[in-house]
Amino acid sequence: MSDLKINRPEPIVSVVEMEFFDQSSNIQHTISNLEKGRSVLITGLYSNGLTLLEELHTHLRKKLPNKTYQEQRAYRARYRILSNLIFIEIVDHKLAVNKAPIVGWLKKLYPETDHFLLPFPKVQGLNSSWQWYENGITIPGLRNKIHPYYGTYFPTRFEHLELFDNWLKRYKGAKKSAIDLGTGCGVMALQMVQYGFQKVYGTDTNPNAIVGLKEFMGETKLSRKIEVDHGHMFGKWNKETELIVFNPPWLPKSRDLDQIDEAIYYNETLFTEFFTEAKKRLLPDGKIVLLFSNLAQITNVTTEHPIEKEINEGGRFQLERTFKKKIKTAPKKSIREQPWRSTEEVELWVLVHKENKDN
Repeated sequence: MSDLKINRPEPIVSVVEMEFFDQSSNIQHTISNLEKGRSVLITGLYSNGLTLLEELHTHLRKKLPNKTYQEQRAYRARYRILSNLIFIEIVDHKLAVNKAPIVGWLKKLYPETDHFLLPFPKVQGLNSSWQWYENGITIPGLRNKIHPYYGTYFPTRFEHLELFDNWLKRYKGAKKSAIDLGTGCGVMALQMVQYGFQKVYGTDTNPNAIVGLKEFMGETKLSRKIEVDHGHMFGKWNKETELIVFNPPWLPKSRDLDQIDEAIYYNETLFTEFFTEAKKRLLPDGKIVLLFSNLAQITNVTTEHPIEKEINEGGRFQLERTFKKKIKTAPKKSIREQPWRSTEEVELWVLVHKENKDN
């Protein structure tokens, strides 16, 4: 279906020295070894791995402050390092422990080898991803479920999509074509097709997104309405269009984190490059729609708002309209609830060519 190289957790096929961990092991001794950089192999029951990860969380909560947003990022970074020293064995594309879940990705993503090791958190991610892929996810406003491919960003909160849906309902412009940058699972591309756009061009730097969206569409009518390209920014799409849609990352890249997820964190050149390239591809009466958030500002990560900066300093575009929507807070007992959530808002920005605002 594609010559693209899929992103996947790197299989470990060579034997490395490691300590075994089962229900009879001394947990504190094992965590001490993890702190020393020693690897651990889960044996016996799959739940032994879950127990060790939970104890690792408990251990780190006692050692590290975990209240402010920055402290939580540091906590997660340390947890990621230590937890990825915990491994599980795969034999014949199945987890080689008792009472383990069936993870279809092990065969789909690793057809060339049937005996290897993976970090336990990666296996957890593969397992969750397989459930989402198999069962599908309902997105408010879309007729059909999406089936996100492994390693592809998909929304878990929908306020920004509700803003976009409401905007599309009122959109009176031409609908010959649109470009969806960073299409991911194709949710916004699907929204646009649902509202009558004849052709949507989607780009993404993540090969998994391209492969997954092509697989999802198959030979259906959608495959003729949505065309995707693996590439940076606008990829191979050079023609001018009526609408450019971009749901960029909402947080600036942090220098103290490795392997930054491009769907969550943006680098310092992203917005300048986007607006420069968008200027070349937007028709005279076209519109740019950006979905963003005030998350970086309310968590004191930065005071700079990249879209406001473009409007005030860029000289290329100006604001037509902006819409905002409060984020729903998580249940009081939810571990996901954070103090800043009460002031978090998603934003929809509509920009037009500077010389066209009054036309």
